[in-house]
Amino acid sequence: MSQPPQDKPTHPGRRAERGASDARGDPQPARWRGRWLLAAPHRLAFFCAGLMFAASALWWTCVLWSRLDGWPLRWQVSPVLAHSLLFTFGFMPLFFSGFLFTAGPKWLAQPEMHASALLPTAGAALAGWAIFVPGVNLSTPLAAIGLALVAAGWGIFTLRLWRLVRTSRARDRTHPRWVAAACTIGALAMWAAAGGLAAQREDIARAAVQLGLWGFVALVFVTVAHRMIPFFGDGGLARLDLRWPGWLLWVFGATLALQAVFGMSDALAGPPGASARALRAALEAPSALLLVVLALRWVAVPRLRIPLRQRLPRMMYIGFVWFALALALATVADALAAFGGDGVALGLAPLHAMTIGFFGSILLAMASRVACGHSGRSQVADAFLWSLFWLLQAAVVLRLASAAQPALPPFVLMLAAIAWACVATAWALRYGRWFGRPRPDGRPG
Repeated sequence: MSQPPQDKPTHPGRRAERGASDARGDPQPARWRGRWLLAAPHRLAFFCAGLMFAASALWWTCVLWSRLDGWPLRWQVSPVLAHSLLFTFGFMPLFFSGFLFTAGPKWLAQPEMHASALLPTAGAALAGWAIFVPGVNLSTPLAAIGLALVAAGWGIFTLRLWRLVRTSRARDRTHPRWVAAACTIGALAMWAAAGGLAAQREDIARAAVQLGLWGFVALVFVTVAHRMIPFFGDGGLARLDLRWPGWLLWVFGATLALQAVFGMSDALAGPPGASARALRAALEAPSALLLVVLALRWVAVPRLRIPLRQRLPRMMYIGFVWFALALALATVADALAAFGGDGVALGLAPLHAMTIGFFGSILLAMASRVACGHSGRSQVADAFLWSLFWLLQAAVVLRLASAAQPALPPFVLMLAAIAWACVATAWALRYGRWFGRPRPDGRPG
């Protein structure tokens, strides 16, 4: 893979492009240059994802603050729908594209991808969201155009990913195929959401968000986790693993498909009745129980025990626990609504346990791991990342508390948004500096 041109080494006493040394002998960072974003796919994609991560978090924090402060904001697209679209289809696909064009060729025994292959996707995403965000306040058609541009860029990425899968001679293409299928669902969901906005049908756009959330974002997360995180691969029952090696992945896929159907049904037809809620609870309970059992086995059974003294595995494990808790909370909410309780009392707690807890925790761990490993740094969670992770956990707890207890002051929700924005902005600032500089170890990439 071709690399950005590098300056010739200079005399040891002078500064070089690759960094000089200070009085203590520690390397000083080279100047940040945009051309280094094209040194590897993860650099360009993660940099753009970090921008979207921080910008979307700060935007939503400002929206919530405007409510507290009484600012008059006019909305052409409802704020909840705008928030859902931006947080589902905004920064997550960009992180996915960088990871998949970095790890995907290795999984498929294909040549390395050049970062320029991601320019159409990244450019369309940044331009599309720059149009979408003002459109939600100014013009629904403008917001639809922005979202359609994002969908077009993601469609280009998905086609290239399928080309990698089809032309691969690797024996095991299970996980790449699952991911490519999820990305296809994501493209369809984006186009459906854009069409819903263009037709002034917010119900269609909300259904598209549910399809994208469960059939795209969640499915990519669990598929990559099943492939990459060691305790997923060894976490099933031994006999089942031997007889059906992919059983856990299929269970995850079926569980997410059910959630997608439930969410789309609610968006298009409204809240279900008591009997439908009872059926949902009965379907959700086995998956929730299985995930809880697996989480306990991974820390209780000696041969499966996770090295929780290491921070990165601990971060990933806690993220998985949020996945189990999200399904458990959804089961409880549906059971309460079916049998005369107040299922609404949990509000959006199950959803945010999944999105902020599971997605956020796993994303923070894996994106940081890739950023470290491909920048010549140790793949460990240092004090900075560890602090961000626990600030993220605080955001999850605050958000769930505000959802489950509507009587709490509105400022609790505001604190959750501020914590999330601090995590997003700090991550983007720290790792964004790395993506525009050469590796400190002098290696390409």
